[in-house]
Amino acid sequence: MSSQFPEARPRRLRRSAELRGLFQETEFTLNDLVLPIFVEEEIDDFVPITSMPGVQRIPESKLAGEIERYAKAGIKSVMTFGVSHHLDASGSDTWQERGLVSRMSSIIKDAVPEMIVMSDTCFCEYTDHGHCGVMHGAEVDNDRTLVNLGKQAVAAARAGADVIAPSAAMDGQVQAIRRALDEAGFSHIPIMAYSTKFASALYGPFREAGGSALKGDRKSYQMNPMNRREAVRESLLDEQEGADALMVKPAGAYLDIIRDIREASRLPVAAYQVSGEYAMIKFGAQAGAIDEARVVRETLGSIKRAGADLIFTYFAMDLALAGI
Repeated sequence: MSSQFPEARPRRLRRSAELRGLFQETEFTLNDLVLPIFVEEEIDDFVPITSMPGVQRIPESKLAGEIERYAKAGIKSVMTFGVSHHLDASGSDTWQERGLVSRMSSIIKDAVPEMIVMSDTCFCEYTDHGHCGVMHGAEVDNDRTLVNLGKQAVAAARAGADVIAPSAAMDGQVQAIRRALDEAGFSHIPIMAYSTKFASALYGPFREAGGSALKGDRKSYQMNPMNRREAVRESLLDEQEGADALMVKPAGAYLDIIRDIREASRLPVAAYQVSGEYAMIKFGAQAGAIDEARVVRETLGSIKRAGADLIFTYFAMDLALAGI
């Protein structure tokens, strides 16, 4: 062979679809995906979320039927977000025995006992100011909020939640929730920590989805998107406090952070493909600029390739219906 031609030819393994499939390094299945859902109380019909085409608020009265539909399609796990009509300064509905947080978990477990319920543990959808905890002047009071997070976590666990997922971004929240769960007899319930949660512009559509009353921003408690070392530190702190799994949110713009945390910890690592990421793909596809199905698989594959074990994505049901 002439020296002007290459001896190493990686294209040999790309010649056919069968060869490409055989040598593919990264794959994901429905077992890797969690579907976030929005459940609204005191409404009779589904409410489309205009900034998230294809996503709707589910009436509480129709939640059981939706969960049965998800399970039939192959969805194994959901993350619950409530849209409450009972707001106050502290989000006290979240720790009531018959509050929306508790009812969501119990309805789902009654309908499909094997469905894994991850209960988002926060207050932004339950407070009249839209922040993630108790306010003290213009700031969220970290330690008063910790007490309430523990009460909400226990209420969710008592109602049947399989996993507690604190997203309030308070210092010490994992330790406080772990202690509260253990003292209430729920030492077996794991904590999926939103351990590295950025103050991202990509959450925009979520505010419509969750009916947030927020004025201002959450930059004093969520992370600066430009801080890589701090991102790893945040997750390692949650690991030290007793988290059973870690999460990076958002996902697509933070693949380097997912990889950093994957290399720094032996815990399972999740990543959340957030509302803005979903919306960009949906609207790009509607404009004819991209092939939605291919882009969904490529973006989720890149998140998995970066090191995520689990992916929270609003595309989970689409993929399930398509046979992934």
